[in-house]
Amino acid sequence: METKIVVFRGKEVRKTIHNHEWWFVVEDVVSVLTDSHNSKQYIQRMKLRDPELMKGCVQIVHTLPIQTPGGPQKMLCANTEGIFRIIQSIPSPKAEPFKRWLAKVGYERIQEIEDPELASKRTRALYQAKGYPPDWIEKRMRSIAIREELTDEWKQRGVREDRDYSILTAEISKAAFGITPSDYKKLKGLERENLRDHMNDLELIFSMLGEAATTEITRHRNPHGVGQNKRTARAGGAVAGNARRELERKTGKRVVTSKNYLSLTAGKTLPGGTKRKIIDE
Repeated sequence: METKIVVFRGKEVRKTIHNHEWWFVVEDVVSVLTDSHNSKQYIQRMKLRDPELMKGCVQIVHTLPIQTPGGPQKMLCANTEGIFRIIQSIPSPKAEPFKRWLAKVGYERIQEIEDPELASKRTRALYQAKGYPPDWIEKRMRSIAIREELTDEWKQRGVREDRDYSILTAEISKAAFGITPSDYKKLKGLERENLRDHMNDLELIFSMLGEAATTEITRHRNPHGVGQNKRTARAGGAVAGNARRELERKTGKRVVTSKNYLSLTAGKTLPGGTKRKIIDE
C-alpha cells in the first residue's frame, strides 16, 4: 500500500495505486470542489439526487486502504473515470471548470473519430510540450503505428484480452531486450509512465523492429490464440534481439539503459536556441 498526496487549490487529495492505476479518495475530491463541511454526508445526498450514480456506485467506487496519521484506514476511492462521473453530479460552481474540460475532451474525441489525423497532431503537440525533439517524435509516432498494426493482427487471430496483449508483448521484449516490460520499467525507475516514452533512439528502434518482425511472421504463419501467437512473438522479438546483440558486440555498449531519454538530452539546445527542459510526468 502506498498513499500519495496531490495538492489542488491549497487542499490535499490522497491517492493510491490499485490495479495499476491511481485511485483518489472521493471525500477529498468532494471537499475540494464543494463548500461542504461534511464530505461523507454530501456524498450520500449526491447519490440520492442522482439515481444513476447510486445505481452504478458499486462499479465506480471501491473501498481501499489509505495511509493516515493513525494508520491504514479503509476509504471510498474512485479511479479517474469514476471521479469524472462523480464530478458531473456536483452542482457547485467550483466543479464547473472540470465539467467544461470534460465537455472539451469529449468534443475533441468526437473530432478525432471523424478525422484520425487530428489525434496524431495532438499527440505530436503533447510530445513537443514535454521537450522531445522532432526526430524522436517521428520515431515514436512510427512506433505507435507499428504497434497498432501488430495488435490488429492479434485481434484477427483470437487475441482479445488486455492480459493476453501484455503476455505477448512480454515475449517480444524478452527476446528483443532480454527483459520484460515490467522489469524494464523498474530498471528506468518508472511506475505508471509509458515505457516507450522514456526510451532513447536505439531502444525505440529495436522495439519497433521486434514488433514489425512479429507482424510479418504472424501474417506468414497465421497463428491462432495466445499459445500460438506466443511462439511468433518470440520469433519476432528474436530478430530484434539478434540485431541488438550484434550492435552491442561491435560497439561494446549496451542498448538497454536505465536512463530516461529526456534526462540524457536535458540542457541541449533545441532549434531556435532554446534549452530543452525535463517536464515531470
